[in-house]
Amino acid sequence: MSVSRVIKAVSKLPRMGSPHDREKVVSKLPSWLRQELKIRAAQLGIDIQTAVEQGINHWTGLASTPATVDTAGASPFSTWLPQGQWDTFKATATDRKLSLIQGLAQSVDVWLQNNPSPAIKRPEVVRRIIVCNQKGGVGKTAVAAGTGEAMAESSEQLHPVRISKHFAAALEGVADDPLNLESLPGIGLRVLLVDFDPQCHLTQQLGHTPLPMEGDSLTKHMAGVADGRLRDLIVPIQEERFGDRLHLLPSCTDAFLLDVKLAGVRAREAALERALSPIEAEFDVIIVDCPPSLGLSMDAAVHYGRRRDNEPPGSSGSLIVVQAEDSSADAYSLLTTQIEDLRGDLDLELDYLGIVVNHYDARRGYIATSSLQAWMDIKDPRVVGVLGDLKEQKEAVRLKRPLLAYAPSCDQAVGLRALAREIS
Repeated sequence: MSVSRVIKAVSKLPRMGSPHDREKVVSKLPSWLRQELKIRAAQLGIDIQTAVEQGINHWTGLASTPATVDTAGASPFSTWLPQGQWDTFKATATDRKLSLIQGLAQSVDVWLQNNPSPAIKRPEVVRRIIVCNQKGGVGKTAVAAGTGEAMAESSEQLHPVRISKHFAAALEGVADDPLNLESLPGIGLRVLLVDFDPQCHLTQQLGHTPLPMEGDSLTKHMAGVADGRLRDLIVPIQEERFGDRLHLLPSCTDAFLLDVKLAGVRAREAALERALSPIEAEFDVIIVDCPPSLGLSMDAAVHYGRRRDNEPPGSSGSLIVVQAEDSSADAYSLLTTQIEDLRGDLDLELDYLGIVVNHYDARRGYIATSSLQAWMDIKDPRVVGVLGDLKEQKEAVRLKRPLLAYAPSCDQAVGLRALAREIS
């Protein structure tokens, strides 16, 4: 979702109406029904007050009374309705010998039945996101994992999202404080995280064991000497908030030998695609956590992230993770040179999805702030996320849990959700 689409979604989220054309009404609703109403309204991009208005209109027009709704534990609920609608509603409830609480609950329930959750919009061609930088230690693994987690969160739940700080100017006028958290439904996509780094950081950070050297591995599939199906190596990330939507292809330390093995492989730049193509239909997004390398394995990753026939621009491509310091700029230059060479040599359509400035801390002074500005001044690729250097990520790594499961409301988590929407 682009910034403009995020702004549009934010502007449509529940807000209070104006007393000049609506009247405030107070009643009660059970918490479960209020939560369903809040989620469904956010999914459909309309105000809660509009949903209640539509529900009451439909309910008052029914020829017979709907089934009774369990209102046990109802708590105060207020909204703004058109002038006179609440009086009509109260008269109808009296005629039907119902309490106002029961009538309102039925009205909301009717609206929910008439406005089902929208289906997840799945890409026609699996999206392939290559998270890369030749420099180690910039946080590629954390960004790859967090982006995948954000894309896999349930669309039937609301999650806190904050637009990245550098987009504050674009949000001006949408809200009094553009950095307020917004509750948005999860993206709900089926995601595969591919640990393409022989150091196995992604595998270990998510609580799994690297594949044994003597067994099957992605390296062996790329080299054409696999013993079984790649599908059998994939493991689920078992956290309730991701359902069955988030999976991992673990790494193996034999990936240290990948460049040597690829040297003798036919059309070696297509080796990663040949290995992953049998399982692509099972996922909406495949995110590859690349090694800090400019070798043949990186060539294969770049080739895999190219734009395919009938694929819209910006759906797949490279996501470059940097830090707000000078050495990241040097590594970035080497990486983009390699990408541009491959674009020309192999005639690839490879899109830059953007730059993520990670581990940013303005308290580090001029070097950090001036480096961030230098990244912001690059227009192609543009900066699509700025993530802070915060303790929750380190704690999640220590506990071997996904960040968005360990600390779903922390600043990094809400920033990663914004990043996932920005490149969607």
